Amino acid sequence: MSETNSIPSAVISEKNTLIIDGRMVTIGSERNLLELIRSAGINMPTFCYHSDLSVYGACRLCIVELQGRGIVTSCTTAPEPGMVVSVNTAELRRIRRITVELLLASHDVNCPTCAKSSSCRLLDLVARLGVSTVRYRSRAAKQPIDTSSLSLVRDPNKCVLCGDCVRVCQEMQGIGALDFAYRGSKVQVLPAFGQGIGEVECVNCGQCSAICPTGALTVKSDIDRVWQALHDPSKVVAVQIAPAVRVGIGEAFGLAAGETHIGQIAAALRQMGASYIYDTAFAADLTVLEEGTEFLKRFRLGERLPQFTSCCPAWVKLAEQRYPDMLENLSSCRSPQQMFGSLIKQELAKETGRSSDDIFILSIMPCTAKKFEAARPEFSTGGRPDVDAVITTQELARMIREACLDFTSLEPDSLDMPFGFKSGAGILFGASGGVAEAVLRFAGEITAKRWLNPAEFHRVRGLEDTREACIDLGGVNLSVAVVNGLAAAQRLVDDVRAGRKRYDLIEAMACPGGCICGAGQPSMEGNAVRVARQQGIYRLDTMLQMHKSQENPYLQQLYKNVLQEPGSHIAHELLHTHYRPRRRTGAHEIDFDTGEEQSEGAAVHIEVCVGTNCHIKGSHDLLHNLIDHIDKNSAGHLVDVSPTFCYEACDRGPTVKFNDEILEKCTFEEIAGRLDRELEQLASREATEVGKIRDES
Repeated sequence: MSETNSIPSAVISEKNTLIIDGRMVTIGSERNLLELIRSAGINMPTFCYHSDLSVYGACRLCIVELQGRGIVTSCTTAPEPGMVVSVNTAELRRIRRITVELLLASHDVNCPTCAKSSSCRLLDLVARLGVSTVRYRSRAAKQPIDTSSLSLVRDPNKCVLCGDCVRVCQEMQGIGALDFAYRGSKVQVLPAFGQGIGEVECVNCGQCSAICPTGALTVKSDIDRVWQALHDPSKVVAVQIAPAVRVGIGEAFGLAAGETHIGQIAAALRQMGASYIYDTAFAADLTVLEEGTEFLKRFRLGERLPQFTSCCPAWVKLAEQRYPDMLENLSSCRSPQQMFGSLIKQELAKETGRSSDDIFILSIMPCTAKKFEAARPEFSTGGRPDVDAVITTQELARMIREACLDFTSLEPDSLDMPFGFKSGAGILFGASGGVAEAVLRFAGEITAKRWLNPAEFHRVRGLEDTREACIDLGGVNLSVAVVNGLAAAQRLVDDVRAGRKRYDLIEAMACPGGCICGAGQPSMEGNAVRVARQQGIYRLDTMLQMHKSQENPYLQQLYKNVLQEPGSHIAHELLHTHYRPRRRTGAHEIDFDTGEEQSEGAAVHIEVCVGTNCHIKGSHDLLHNLIDHIDKNSAGHLVDVSPTFCYEACDRGPTVKFNDEILEKCTFEEIAGRLDRELEQLASREATEVGKIRDES
């Protein structure tokens, strides 16, 4: 027992106070003892506690001793007046050390080569608690590393079952791509059915990797491929730098959060071999004009409202997977990254006289989903991606260290013109609300038919997950919503679909706070860093000479010489795209059209049940083999094949509907044979018809 346990009750009887290690502390708005202890200046160790998530109490590191109650977890205990709390006793220290030893025993301790070694909370706890030996047997069999995702790597051998990734995916993002499986000593954190994380409905937001305290979930690295391009004398490497990167990179080198270091980034990239260094904020200005023009047209016609922004690839993928009926409401604009890639490859090819194959477009992004976006087939030209590689802020910091550069002492360098010039509106894309504010600065002036002070649109700023604003533009009211975090986005979409809410423009971002808190940024704890990064973005907007995208002179020149006007035919070819519903079926994604055109044009209609019981019986493999079979026979224009749920014949699966006939316990051979016979009959009938026409003529 500690000395605090013998404190007379009269000493602690003052209203709304308690005793922590002999000190009287006033209870404020803290949700639990852990928060109160930390507010008292005690850096209580914890592994699984995050203020943005539900209380889990799994790691048992935040244990305290309460007078009269014994040892409890402080994160699950509410503070009460009169409590006597001991944080630092011999027994508590002993238990915490044992807990860390057990975590190490279930963890693949390969620290020197781990991507999280510089920010590993487990490593930090080992040092803080003075753990020098592990007395428990480690996990025997190693499990394969999951590299199925384009954005993330999952190493189950480094998982300590803290559950942080499960909660952030379910609670903050509303996706549920990860969960606990099995029981007892066999428990694991897995994607559904034990598949790879790239084979389930993960949207690549990477928040699981940002919150993972070990190296179990990390950003998939493209560093080696980028170095190869930088060292290749036949390549012209053009780099674009996203707005949020400049207010986050300094943290990786011990500098204050929110400070701007775009000049040092440019200097580092030049020394590393980049040919051209541009600003993604220029493409953000371009996005404002294209998306703003699109919005004004929809608003005037009253069609396809609300218009959702389409800059965030994780949000777009979520919409494709869960809201196919809302896809026509998404802006058709590509993200600034993809606008930049499409445009700059073309323009640099003209300027340098080189083939576009020789131009390597590198994006430096705060976002892991941008890696997935760059690989989408919609964003390629002639079979080559418009953006060749994407690295995150974390990866850029590692490359700077690999190049033996002292980032803090680099003399700032300038970006290349014209694509390095931007307005404050383009910079705002880095923070939640920034896209909406930038579009309003453009579309608002056109609607109001007068000059508007940018400060009139500051109402969309903030860090709350959902914000609303009604903008009065001289008798014309625009209803705007801003949402960040995909769980909040889904709640908002559900309200819109049900008619409970009505908006004209909705900005949706996957990450809390927007791109400034993308999973590719340096790891952060607490809201203070988030606020500092946001304020850094706002300062840049204030400091720049121009605050509206339409004022960017280089953008005006680009339209005059290349794009003609916002929304033109050539602008649509280079800067716009379309989205289609996605359905995940096992290890494959199927894009299919839900409209009537496809159904009416097909002669054969096949539906394969992919419900749980049919999946276990092999329906996913059957579906994929069938699709391959159709492709090999070049019969895609004749066959409409799609996954479905459920024919209520779960005990007799796999179940397949072939035209109007239900087939139970269906095999690939059976369905392929039926399809081949049907196609042969179609070909025979077609030949007969052609013969009749010839005879008549």
